[in-house]
Amino acid sequence: MTLHNAYSVLYIGALSVLMVLVVACFIRAIKGPSIADRIVAINMIGTQVIIMVGVVALMLHEGYLVDVSLLYAMISFLAVVVLCKVYMGVFLERQAKMNQETQDHA
Repeated sequence: MTLHNAYSVLYIGALSVLMVLVVACFIRAIKGPSIADRIVAINMIGTQVIIMVGVVALMLHEGYLVDVSLLYAMISFLAVVVLCKVYMGVFLERQAKMNQETQDHA
């Protein structure tokens, strides 16, 4: 077995494991149970995709894919920040509504 074939097996094995982990995180993102769990699962999916692009960059010997993974990291970070901001807005709105209802009943 040549060194090139050994690395190919390693790359394909790593991509396969990462794909299984992405599917597991996707299931967690759908099932929950809380919104915080879903946000963390989405963030983990983004991180795993970045790692997968890095592995593909090594496998294909293409340096530009590292730039693609860096851009994806920035976009993924911004998406998680936006999701957290939306979640906090919904949470604060619910909390204000509950406080209003308790004051109305008192």
